Amino acid sequence: MSKKLLTSKLIKFILAIAICVSLIFFNPKNIFNPIHEIFLTIAYPFQKIFYVAGQKTHNFFSLIFSINDCKKENEILIRENNQLAGQVAQLKDQKIENEELRRQLELLPRGQYELEASLVIGQDPRRSGSWIIIDKGENKGIKEGMAVVVFDGILVGKVKEVYNNSSKVVLLSDASSSVNVSDVETSAKGILSGEYGLGLMLEMVEQTDVLKAGDDIVTSGLGGLMPKGLLIGKIENVSASPDKLFQQAVVKPKIKYSNLNAVFVIKGMKP
Repeated sequence: MSKKLLTSKLIKFILAIAICVSLIFFNPKNIFNPIHEIFLTIAYPFQKIFYVAGQKTHNFFSLIFSINDCKKENEILIRENNQLAGQVAQLKDQKIENEELRRQLELLPRGQYELEASLVIGQDPRRSGSWIIIDKGENKGIKEGMAVVVFDGILVGKVKEVYNNSSKVVLLSDASSSVNVSDVETSAKGILSGEYGLGLMLEMVEQTDVLKAGDDIVTSGLGGLMPKGLLIGKIENVSASPDKLFQQAVVKPKIKYSNLNAVFVIKGMKP
């Protein structure tokens, strides 16, 4: 019984305190003004502490949210900046490619041939002087065996495989390449073969023909779709073939095949 009585008294005491505090706080008809002022005086330091602490907490979380918002905005800006940088790089690259095509077109014998301008979009990763991929194919009338040239009508290879939107071009320096050629100065004829991406070798030249270092080598126009008179390079040195039945010569290409960016496919002769 004593425990229940104690609990009842405690509840009554708490209720009395709560009523008193409420009356003092709300102060109906200003009856408790003196006590209200005393209470506010006592509570003021604590109120100030709680208010300042509340403000600091609010400012802290505001700062956290502000930093988070700034981080998100920075990420968006960085992403947009990267996208713009990529677009600028593409535009610069396209500008360079277009300028290269225009420069080469000015030097090409356009009056003689029907040309298809193409950009190099790939090459053999193992041997840079073996083959390239261009961005024109069957949809542009490209056919297997067509000659591929650069400025001044310099031959670099011929089309080996044709796809819908692209083609594979085997360069003259590839081991599988074989082109009928002639010496401009002496009219000596032979077959130009690739040396595994390392260079060009003129072979099967008769012993009675004359070859000299420094002579220009061009296509002879014999067989296939290869036009006559396309420049390839110059003879560096002349020697006898291993079987001593023919002459052979090392030919230095007019250009470096690994630096090709734009080429032109000869689709045919103009009427």
